[in-house]
Amino acid sequence: MPQLKLPNIEDVVAIDIHTHAEEPCGLHGDDGYDDFQARMAEYFKAPHKHPPTVPETAAYYRAKKIAAVIFPVDAERETGFRRYNNYEMLEAASENLDVLIPFVSIDPHKGKLGVREARKLIEEYGVRGFKFHPTMQGFYPNDHMAYSLYEAINDGQTGVGSGMPGGMGMRLKYSNPMYVDDVAADFPDLKIILAHPSFPWQEEALSVATHKPHVYIDLSGWSPKYFPPILVRYINSILQDKMLFGSDWPVITPDRWLADFAKLEIRDEVRPKVLKANARKILGI
Repeated sequence: MPQLKLPNIEDVVAIDIHTHAEEPCGLHGDDGYDDFQARMAEYFKAPHKHPPTVPETAAYYRAKKIAAVIFPVDAERETGFRRYNNYEMLEAASENLDVLIPFVSIDPHKGKLGVREARKLIEEYGVRGFKFHPTMQGFYPNDHMAYSLYEAINDGQTGVGSGMPGGMGMRLKYSNPMYVDDVAADFPDLKIILAHPSFPWQEEALSVATHKPHVYIDLSGWSPKYFPPILVRYINSILQDKMLFGSDWPVITPDRWLADFAKLEIRDEVRPKVLKANARKILGI
């Protein structure tokens, strides 16, 4: 597959910075993933009977005139769920680069093997971003075990597991955004996006994004009607250039997110920054 291309950003009304790549339904009968997805859909009241595939996701976003950053999550070591191979996902996305911006995912526990894969994905495919999920991957972001992977790339509360016995064994402690502060200090040129409003650590996330120049916050995973007042204040003021529209598709659709965002008291000059301009800047489009 040749180097990835970016969409013509003038043709879209917004950039959704946070969407999930899902494999065709029925591939996970033996690892519990299908049951996990069903429970997630129930928890988030998602409208889909089964997770949309990458081509289905592209068709949806194309119809809405929205570009989407899309990624898998490599968490098979911690969860037992089959990994959606990065190369499989890129191949699926390659026919839809008019609306999709593919990111990839590597479990930091893979060590040198993961570093080698990261370098190949960057050098040969032009991948522009990497998805980490500390809760699902079971690591603290500032664990030096992950630093060699960050070096290769550099040349919040999650709803995942909610309502399942023991939270599906996932430990929220890994998602405290303050651990990312160490990473931002040790890799000052690395652009970092904190995913989701960070309950119960909202002020920690705002603190890190305010203090570190290249730390951003995506607003995915929550309906905007649940945003705490302090988050809305920061969107409207000192972090207006660092807030990013994200839905968390497919569990939350952009339609639902955008409808609720429209009801927030957001300044007129700030809305286009959140919906498109800030993402355009961080992606270098």
